Parts: sequence; structure tokens; C-alpha cells
Amino acid sequence: MDKATQTEIEAAAFRSLRVHLINRSDVQNIDMMNLTGFCRNCLSRWYEEAAKEQGVEISKLEAREIFYGMPFDDWKKTHQTDSTTEQQTTFKRVHKEIK
Repeated sequence: MDKATQTEIEAAAFRSLRVHLINRSDVQNIDMMNLTGFCRNCLSRWYEEAAKEQGVEISKLEAREIFYGMPFDDWKKTHQTDSTTEQQTTFKRVHKEIK
């Protein structure tokens, strides 16, 4: 496989992940962090960093909107729930292990 084709396939898979996360607003970021070690905010930060590497300036909020499918504050109001004590405990344990 040539490099251009590989890049196109990777980009298509990445776009599918982004759309999937937009459609799965029921999945909370803390659950993603506890299970996978990354969430929508991580993806948006990586996107922002990659854009800057290419000389494209994009704000943190613009990058987040790409992964939330709407302004971040709107998503929080509409979809974000308070984390449970169990979720918070798991988050602290998992991230202590990672460091």
C-alpha cells in the first residue's frame, strides 16, 4: 500500500470514529477515559495539535466542536451527566496506574 492510500484510509477511519462519537452522546467522557485512556477532549486536543503542526490555527473550542458535533457548552448542557463516585474512583485509580 502506498503512503497516500494509507493516509486516506486512516483519515476515513478517523472520520468514522468522529461521527460515531457524535452519534453516541450517551457515552460519557469519563467512561471513555476509564476504559480507553482517552476521550473526546483528548481527540480534539490531538486534532488541534496536528493542525498546528501543519500551520493551521484552530482554537480549543473549534477543535472540540468537531468531536462533539456542536459547541462544547451546548453538549455539556444537553448530554453530560454528573459522574458517580464509582466513576471518579476508577478514574483516579486508572490514571494513577498510567503515570
